[in-house]
Amino acid sequence: MGLLIRNTLAVLPAGIGHATGHHDLYLEGGDIAGIDEAPEGFTPDEVIDGTRLLTIPGLVNAHAHTYLSVMRNAADDLAFNDWLFGTIVPLESHLAPEDCYWASLLSQAEMIRSGTTCFNDMQMHAGQTSRAVVESGMRAVVCRALASVSYGRDDQRIAEALRERDEFACCDRLSFLLGPHAPYSCGPDYLRMVADRAREEGMGIHIHLAESQGESVRIWAQHHCTPVEYVRDAGIFDVPTIAAHCTRVNASDRTILAEHGVNVATNPASNMKLGNGFAPVPELMEAGVNVCLGTDGAASNNAQNMFREMGLLALVHKGSHELPRCISADDALRIATRQGAKALGLPCGSIEVGKKADLALLDLDAPSLTPLGDPVAALAYAVNGSEVDTMIIDGKVVLRHRELTTIDEERVRFEVARICERLEMS
Repeated sequence: MGLLIRNTLAVLPAGIGHATGHHDLYLEGGDIAGIDEAPEGFTPDEVIDGTRLLTIPGLVNAHAHTYLSVMRNAADDLAFNDWLFGTIVPLESHLAPEDCYWASLLSQAEMIRSGTTCFNDMQMHAGQTSRAVVESGMRAVVCRALASVSYGRDDQRIAEALRERDEFACCDRLSFLLGPHAPYSCGPDYLRMVADRAREEGMGIHIHLAESQGESVRIWAQHHCTPVEYVRDAGIFDVPTIAAHCTRVNASDRTILAEHGVNVATNPASNMKLGNGFAPVPELMEAGVNVCLGTDGAASNNAQNMFREMGLLALVHKGSHELPRCISADDALRIATRQGAKALGLPCGSIEVGKKADLALLDLDAPSLTPLGDPVAALAYAVNGSEVDTMIIDGKVVLRHRELTTIDEERVRFEVARICERLEMS
């Protein structure tokens, strides 16, 4: 299918920054086939008038738990351990696989509505996120959470993860990682086994790392090292790794992460809400670490809105470092798009010929974009997600004039309400 977006104000990459101008975008076969110049033989099946639309690369959510949308506003203002072990884990134990399917669809509807085209998900029931992605049209990287502390070696979960990868191999919008949950839930031998299996299968790793002070104290007491050193010594960094959070990383840790090419997914809203502090993003970037951005789950963030996360990313570091250019608007947009795509190894995250046609089109007549001024600054500091008019993923329209085309949102809300009622959360 050919799709032409005519005369749109588009944000294109320019070095490490961005350049904005009016362009015609030609989309074909799921890719960006041309910018201003139609590819040979191109005939559009649809033309979108982009005159009053700002077109940007779809945002990349580099760390999420989409099934946790059913726990939105259910465990708030709690310390990390009370939140996780006192509320979330007990609730998780009552979730059926079908519950996670509906919850993931709810998160995906929220992400599509607020500009996200791709996400990296750690789930608890194999196949449910993937099943939802096939239907929603989103792009996703999925892993099954793996743990050994409570479940021994937990080989069954690894087998489930590999079966899911094979079952959904026909969907080219899906790819898969192995997901050892965290240093405090995975022993060193188990981490080593997962790393070896990832290497054998040609897969990468998605792990929570150095998320809280309690984790760091515990790992030091038990193993006399930092969480970063702990997982490095277990071989995790010998395969491509995305490490979520990393709020507690010292200078030596940052060097280790950089030397091993570890991608760090920072989650400002979740980390602040749970009192875990901030990842030292400027210092990580200075050390050469590829930093990307995620929402975490709605149980800790309460939202799956990457524009909100972009604004927090830029603002908290300006404030904590007392440097207004500490993280610029250009930095925030790049971290939320290109650097997320790089972490996931996907050809998306920027408007360039040959990249995937994953685009968000924002209404330039929205009050928050009036007056527009610098479009990149607007994306980091003014946009809240309500401006998103149209979403295109893999060259297909999944949101048209604020109406979802692939998800029955009313049915999803109904099913989630039933789940919450059963769990006595409503």
